[in-house]
Amino acid sequence: MKTLLRTTLIALFAFAAISCSNDDENNTQTNTEVTIAAFVATNSDYSSLLAALERAGLATTLDGTDNFTVFAPNNAAFDAFLSANGFASVEEVPVNVLRNILLNHVVTGTVESTQLTTGYINTLAVYGNTTLNLSMFVDTTSGVKLNGVSSVTSADISASNGVIHAVDTVIGLPTVVTFATADSTFGTLVAALTRSDQPDFVSILSTPEGTDPAPFTVFAPTNAAFEDLLTELGVNDLSDIDGATLTATLNTHVIAGANVRAEGLTDGVVSTLGGDIVIDATNSTITDPNGRESNIIVVNVQAANGVVHAIDKVILPEL
Repeated sequence: MKTLLRTTLIALFAFAAISCSNDDENNTQTNTEVTIAAFVATNSDYSSLLAALERAGLATTLDGTDNFTVFAPNNAAFDAFLSANGFASVEEVPVNVLRNILLNHVVTGTVESTQLTTGYINTLAVYGNTTLNLSMFVDTTSGVKLNGVSSVTSADISASNGVIHAVDTVIGLPTVVTFATADSTFGTLVAALTRSDQPDFVSILSTPEGTDPAPFTVFAPTNAAFEDLLTELGVNDLSDIDGATLTATLNTHVIAGANVRAEGLTDGVVSTLGGDIVIDATNSTITDPNGRESNIIVVNVQAANGVVHAIDKVILPEL
């Protein structure tokens, strides 16, 4: 069946190739008579991607009439991914893992490069055994970078059922740490989490789903929130906050063992790693033990091991 599909796709592409054209000025390639799957099947630089799609049962999906946007890793990207994860070939990757990773490169609908803006979009990958789609952070400040790890190298390869953007790295399933490090809005938070006198928060918050203490619900203060905190405390820099206080503060932003999305937040006391906070789900606020109120300003940034909500004020433990 796989051989038949590959042969059919190659034949289709050969028949339609006469109508394909390139536009070097806007980096757009037009293959509107062939599907995404057909393009991949006939491009030798994507043979690993084709093998992965076939193994995961997704080649026929991308050969249909529904429209998709695919961020397509080339063979070099797949080689690097396999090597980094201890696999000799695509055939060694567990099918369920491979399928979700591939779906992390697929977005519903046709999204041209000019429509991509800095912010979060949803991929077709899912969280655990749910139907919750994983988020992807798109950074367009200099080219297009995805989740802080993969850059678009060739954009807007048009197909009859969507568009392909070539990327230079396989986009792994994101953790809550992925979004903190990829999104510059959380630069100060990352600096706090990685300060030399702190626990290894990066390793802790990278714990995979299904392993204690994951999953996590993280209330992530923005850079502006940290600036306001420094003013409030009367200090000049993050380094002026002692280590124990910083640890307790950071812990107060994390609920362990639960993936609590905005729709799952309820009014009342919630226990974090650093103590209790009070949630007002109706007004989307958090009150810390000192009576200070923080607003939840961005919700449901879904990772593979938890969810992130951005807040506009740093939550403090009881002082």
